[in-house]
Amino acid sequence: MKIVACNSNLPLAEKVAVELGMPLCDVTVRRFADMEIFVEIHENVRGEDVFVIQSTCSPTNDNLMELLIMLDALRRGSARRITAVMPYFGYARQDRKSGPRTPISAKLVANILVEAGANRILTMDLHAMQIQGFFDIPVDNLYAAPLFTRDIKGRMGQEAPLPYEAPDLNIPGGPHNLMIVSPDVGGVVRARQLAQRLNVDLAIIDKRRERAGVSEVMNVIGDVRGRYCVLVDDIVDSGGSLCNAAEALMRHGAAAVEAYVTHGVLTGGAVSRIGQSPLQMLTLTDSIAKTEDVRQSHNIRQISTANLLSRAMRAVSDESSVSSLFD
Repeated sequence: MKIVACNSNLPLAEKVAVELGMPLCDVTVRRFADMEIFVEIHENVRGEDVFVIQSTCSPTNDNLMELLIMLDALRRGSARRITAVMPYFGYARQDRKSGPRTPISAKLVANILVEAGANRILTMDLHAMQIQGFFDIPVDNLYAAPLFTRDIKGRMGQEAPLPYEAPDLNIPGGPHNLMIVSPDVGGVVRARQLAQRLNVDLAIIDKRRERAGVSEVMNVIGDVRGRYCVLVDDIVDSGGSLCNAAEALMRHGAAAVEAYVTHGVLTGGAVSRIGQSPLQMLTLTDSIAKTEDVRQSHNIRQISTANLLSRAMRAVSDESSVSSLFD
């Protein structure tokens, strides 16, 4: 078993390597003067089970191309099996035709990854579950819900202390006053899973999206008066939907609002927008590496996926169950 790290999220790759107790494979990823990507693997990978860690986040096309070239290099180096570990799967929001003469780019990316040499995909919280069907190779889609459940319970003091620093979650009225909220109808299944794990109530934000990147909150389904609301989503991009949802909850009488989101894309002025919003805290995973703005933010924090990913990688390598990690 060997672990290869591309450049999109080196801190996460290093944490995964520590969890697995093995070094990262010695590779070089550099660019020519015209920005062509060049990859060189300095270790023998013939017959090895190789895991390539790369989130296809911004710059999306550069990181995707880097991954494809690394897969090709490993395939030509006669690796026995190549697993693309993609904590964040870019292009996942283009999972269907949104109008006439538009692409299904998630399917295109799936085809390219397989053609480049991937034998298996390991990812987390795909934006659309049907993307697993775009591949003719095995796809393991992990969930951040167990991490979020553990973090929330640890912050409330309901479980053993967390192995990392985290702000206390003091909910007025006690833990039963917690409420999980889906910021849109499409995320109800994800929010319901977390609500069931925590054994708390669920509310839903009904919104209408006028155009890409702009949303208008229409209604809150559920009584949130006096409740400590936690918004749950898979991706925060511009932050507009999340901030609008938080404002709507406060207008409807919520005591406070937090958010748990798997992938912090955070484009444009998202960090500033979140800092000025009613959100007391936005908790992200480290599927996308922190930017300097995120490090300096007073209400954005990250929790690590390294243990979850390393356990999944070990299970894949040992041919044991991955579904046990969903609990």
